[in-house]
Amino acid sequence: MLWRRARTSTRGENALSRIAIIGSCITRDLWPILGEAPQDLLYVSRTSLPSLFSAPVGDVAISDPPPPPLKRHQHNAMASDLTKTALAALVAHAPTHIIFDFIDERFDLLAAGDSLVTRSWELEASGYLAQPVFEGARPVPRLSGGCDLLWTVAVDELAALLAATPLGQATLILHEAQWAERYLDADGAVTAFDPQVEILPGRSARVADHNDLLDRYQRRLAARLPGLVKVAAPSDLRVASVAHRWGLSPFHYVDAYYAEIWRQLRSLGV
Repeated sequence: MLWRRARTSTRGENALSRIAIIGSCITRDLWPILGEAPQDLLYVSRTSLPSLFSAPVGDVAISDPPPPPLKRHQHNAMASDLTKTALAALVAHAPTHIIFDFIDERFDLLAAGDSLVTRSWELEASGYLAQPVFEGARPVPRLSGGCDLLWTVAVDELAALLAATPLGQATLILHEAQWAERYLDADGAVTAFDPQVEILPGRSARVADHNDLLDRYQRRLAARLPGLVKVAAPSDLRVASVAHRWGLSPFHYVDAYYAEIWRQLRSLGV
């Protein structure tokens, strides 16, 4: 998603912060879940680092209004991933803080001509995959060695972008995240997730495999960006909840998780 929110509140030392999130709703949801109003916020989601740094998809027809069942913000996220507008928007935003989280790095990729795109629910639901530009597109499974190599190259491209632009002056923050293995059910009892959970309708994955992937991604980013600051919740707060605003998922956590991450981000001037 490429989404911008104008500053609506200013408080103390954080009044001049401009936040960019390259990640998922686990970071974006900090504000609404905790009753905060976002300041200057640019939100880039439903992408992957290899897709973010790829060439635009040629001759793709972008629909306006969005095709059902997509809402406009969902369509904007998907369209940005196809047209590759996020990096220019990020540089123009001139953020003081850039927060990365990699929960959206769970989707497979598609190689369409010279481009890579994220095979998100939004892309599949949009009907865009029926367009001629996607004829013969090749899947790149998320847990494959090929995707791993593409991601490593994209981290190098990210480091080069930060070094070559004023983005390198921002405080770089990694929201270290993991899929929850337990959730709080409707009766308030803590229950274990099945080892295999659904990512997209008809497609499932092992929680342990994606947690291993997240750990590798996070370590690679930290090794490539030495100035990166990490925020993370302790394991006892990494619990999902059936009461979450977006429903039950291994990355829709209890409120205490968000409160802890928020506390750490505020200490960094967010």
